[in-house]
Amino acid sequence: VQLQASGGGLVQAGGSLRLSCAASGRTFSGYTWAWFRQATGKEREFVAGIWRSGNIFYADSVKGRFTISRDSAKSTLYLQMNSLKPEDTALYYCTGSPSVILSSLRVSSSYHSWGQGTQVTVSS
Repeated sequence: VQLQASGGGLVQAGGSLRLSCAASGRTFSGYTWAWFRQATGKEREFVAGIWRSGNIFYADSVKGRFTISRDSAKSTLYLQMNSLKPEDTALYYCTGSPSVILSSLRVSSSYHSWGQGTQVTVSS
């Protein structure tokens, strides 16, 4: 599956952005989907994920501010980001895999298809 992320940009603290990730190729349904982010000089970290059954998980740092969703008809994954903070600044990646086990949903090496990343910059 090929992934194309978009929607990043520069926003002031407290603002909002919505990231999109269009998937093409293999089937969208039956995959576990997730967003990860990587700030400069830091390791890639889990942000949010949708298990293939529909269960949703968030990193504690974004819980209550970010919302992950998917539109299977459009083969698109979304990440609505509200109340953005400077520490949310990072390159955001979408990813998916049909073979992720639940206990490894937050682990980047569990996924085999990655988008190119979209930059989110939050100014204070």
